[in-house]
Amino acid sequence: MSSDALLPDAPARLRPRLDAGSSVAWSEPVVIDTYEPGEGDEFPMFLDRRVYQGSSGRVYPIPFIDTVSTEAHPREWQAVHLENRWLRVMVLPELGGRIHIGYDKTSGYDFFYRNHVIKPALVGLAGPWISGGVEFNWPQHHRPATFQPVDASIEEDDDGSVTVWCSDHDPFTRMKGMHGIRLHPDRAVVELVARLHNRTSDVQTFLWWANVAAEVHDDYQSFFPTDVHYVADHARRAITAFPAADRPYYGIDYPARAATDGDRLDFYRNIPVPTSYMVTDTEDDFFGGYDHRARAGFVHVADRHIAPGKKQWTWGNAEFGRAWDALLTDHDGPYVELMAGVYTDNQPDFAWLEPGETKEFSQLWYPIHEIGPAHQATVDAAVRLDVGAEVVSAGVCVTAEHSARVMLTLRGEVVFDEEARIAPGLPYRFEIPSESASASEYELAVTAQSRELIRWRPRPEEHGEEPWTATEPPAPHDVDSADELYYTGVHLMQNRHPTRSPLPYWEEALRRDPLDSRCNIAMGDHFYRRGRYDLAETHLRRALERQRRRNGNPRDGESAYLLGLVLTRADRLDAAIDAFAKAAWDVRWAAPSHLEIARIQARRGNDREALASVDRSLAKNAEDSRANALRAIVLRRLGRMREADEHLRRRAQIDPLDHLTLLLMSSPMTADPRTMLDVAGELSAAGELETAAHILAAAAAAQPGVAGNVRPLAHLHRSLLLRKLGRDDEARLALDEAHTSDRRRCFPAGLDDHDALQAILREDPDDHIVGSMLGMLLYDAGRETEAAELWCRAVEAGVADAVVLRNAAIATVNLTGRTRDALDWYNRAIALNASARLLYERDQLLARDGARAETRLALLEDRRDSVLERDDLTVSYCLLLTQAGRARDALEIFESRRFAPWEGGEGQTLAAWESVSLALSREAERGEDIDSALRYAKAALTPPSSLGEARHPLASTRDIQLRLATLFLRSGDEESARRAEANAASQPVVDDTVANVEGGLPDYFATSLPELLLFLPAPGMPGD
Repeated sequence: MSSDALLPDAPARLRPRLDAGSSVAWSEPVVIDTYEPGEGDEFPMFLDRRVYQGSSGRVYPIPFIDTVSTEAHPREWQAVHLENRWLRVMVLPELGGRIHIGYDKTSGYDFFYRNHVIKPALVGLAGPWISGGVEFNWPQHHRPATFQPVDASIEEDDDGSVTVWCSDHDPFTRMKGMHGIRLHPDRAVVELVARLHNRTSDVQTFLWWANVAAEVHDDYQSFFPTDVHYVADHARRAITAFPAADRPYYGIDYPARAATDGDRLDFYRNIPVPTSYMVTDTEDDFFGGYDHRARAGFVHVADRHIAPGKKQWTWGNAEFGRAWDALLTDHDGPYVELMAGVYTDNQPDFAWLEPGETKEFSQLWYPIHEIGPAHQATVDAAVRLDVGAEVVSAGVCVTAEHSARVMLTLRGEVVFDEEARIAPGLPYRFEIPSESASASEYELAVTAQSRELIRWRPRPEEHGEEPWTATEPPAPHDVDSADELYYTGVHLMQNRHPTRSPLPYWEEALRRDPLDSRCNIAMGDHFYRRGRYDLAETHLRRALERQRRRNGNPRDGESAYLLGLVLTRADRLDAAIDAFAKAAWDVRWAAPSHLEIARIQARRGNDREALASVDRSLAKNAEDSRANALRAIVLRRLGRMREADEHLRRRAQIDPLDHLTLLLMSSPMTADPRTMLDVAGELSAAGELETAAHILAAAAAAQPGVAGNVRPLAHLHRSLLLRKLGRDDEARLALDEAHTSDRRRCFPAGLDDHDALQAILREDPDDHIVGSMLGMLLYDAGRETEAAELWCRAVEAGVADAVVLRNAAIATVNLTGRTRDALDWYNRAIALNASARLLYERDQLLARDGARAETRLALLEDRRDSVLERDDLTVSYCLLLTQAGRARDALEIFESRRFAPWEGGEGQTLAAWESVSLALSREAERGEDIDSALRYAKAALTPPSSLGEARHPLASTRDIQLRLATLFLRSGDEESARRAEANAASQPVVDDTVANVEGGLPDYFATSLPELLLFLPAPGMPGD
């Protein structure tokens, strides 16, 4: 397939502009062979304790996808194309707004890895993930919405540049993430402009990394700035020197490879295992990758004070990594990820967004040619300067056309000075004889039109001190100070630790000092976010008691602001206004507090007071989309239509994909139903109940997507609004529609859903449909006992719903250990819906309960076709067949289907294959068929590609080798037996703290747990 096979020519209407040197952008679909992911699971997945990329693998409320088609079919994808004289870029809005292609027209080189197929593997948080191009990971790694569409629009600027804007509300907290991919007419750079907006009333945390893929081979080199002498693993749990590793890293003894340059981490060819490394310190703003075969590469440039993150990840140059490459592409081979992070230099290391805050930043990439890995780079140019014993050579690449002056000095004296025409794709290189001088005495400068493009002086080789590495925090009772207790809890909360809760640290501090204000605020915020308004208020008032003991007007307004949120949810609005007004004395909380006051006044119809408050909010934070929309609403209600329209027009110029602004301008808005609920919520908060009800009706009529089904929720919210409007008959009809609409993949989330469901339950405590929906939200929020009560009540009332029965079973096992009840409910659920998911979970529960293999096998045999739909259940089935002496039946299954592992969960299918092969080997040996016994034992060492995975280079095959040695002896082949024994003796001893795939961090940093975390040890049961 040709390199530009997916790139259509620019439309005829744009050709004159392109030929005249402008940049152009247009929307045109492309057809790409696609391996379609399966449907999202109908059952909610409560996986907050799953380890995912070193953080919590919580996926709720996204429907989980755990299957991918094994056959590709042509599919038409929406695509946005950008082009200028030098570059082509293709963006796929239906796949998270990723850059799929970055193509250098001057050299015919794809500077980003181009995947010619859409071939997802089970790498993403919610399942499918694809390699290639540039993925914008937000609000955590990998992008949870990587396989979900974003809204997109094209912007053309007066300077001739074009930008494609992509925007969505993140699936968890509903923050708004928007990124623009921009091409300028006069520069060969791909610029990214990002705006991360916290459109919620709560403080939020986020990660943002641009995940850039680069095609690699033995001669591809990643490069960091020359002052990078150390790199760190995830969570800074380990470090090593760079580029030559000076110690074992990820279980590989790199110093032992130094004689052949095998210790160099900057070459993919040297890294045999899945490996991450991140820059710890640098004074420079660039890094990149270089293809020595193509003599081309790319540079990334961004302000290091905002974007310090520079990372490489690889699956590894061995069979294990190549198996993953095959899962992710058909023919495009291996890649590395050269990732760029903002507000962090490590993962997981989440940054903060205050309520209403917007963080804006830009990054850019550009191709380089001929010069090799850059020694220095700016937005204008990249240079390399090599000082040898006989020759000094230099190379310059630029991002725009210049008649430039290239000057080299030695100890301040000019030794080379030449005017040259340099342009993108037209690098400049020169050589001169070297003199007796150190490299750091030379300096290269490039200027154009009296402006310095770049200046570079090689640095002396000074490594400095080693960077710090992380340590595990002590248990709460072993921490000396309340300050450390508080910040340890903040660390665990901020980085979403999967297995350790912040609460014990804050609770220990409060045990010592019940009025500790910071820990009370932290606890109050924790309970507020989970809908426990009573407990939240208690803690916040304790915080205020301490803060006001000697000063009635404390400096920090956070406790008062949070109390205002609690009181607003409790409908104690006068008291809420008082709390917000006091919080507004603190400039940090002034803007969000005045906005909340304005919302209350607007709901009450006090529009002049609302306008005054929202203007105070905007005076402190002019970028808050919520405040800007509210201002337009109240201006219109005050009859100031022209002013409102002008305000909206200005906002649309800043953010063309703010959907409340678009709605108020009568422009087309999003088709995403969950975002419609967000818009309706903001309208309702402003007192625009009629319009909100109209939007909710549209959401209820919209087709559910991969993000889930909101139809029942839209009807419920609409019912409550209609009741407030006095339209009781319509409200009852909306409630009826909520009960009768399809509830599959409807997973409530957030406090608005929580309050709506609670309000309906207060009216009718026996509404078990609503109660069951609330149970899912509560269980996800850590309120397991309340969720279990709701589900069990529904079951006892005779609700015949497989989701409810299954949820009740999970909660009952985890809370009480009553396995028999849970199994009964699983059986009833399976009678209603014999899904492979339910069969798998029931089998896992039976295994936990110590059920006999024959019992488990018989239940699976009854549903064999469904069993074979899931890889994990098929693996369990094959192991049970093997235990029952039917290893040949298991082998037939392995030979008849393909498997797809989860990242971080590799090895399960391979282990089952080994078990089956060795069982058959032992069976053949018992029958004195040594040749067959040897064949099966050898098969255990050489798994078929259909398993979807290969053995990790550090995995031990000692037992298999010993088995082979025994069989070789029995066959009379003593030489082969000795070789097998030697192989067994040479098996590596693996350090579990370093030998792992990126997703699995050991010990404190992320305790290894199985993928399925639905069944946890119950109180008082073994395993506590």
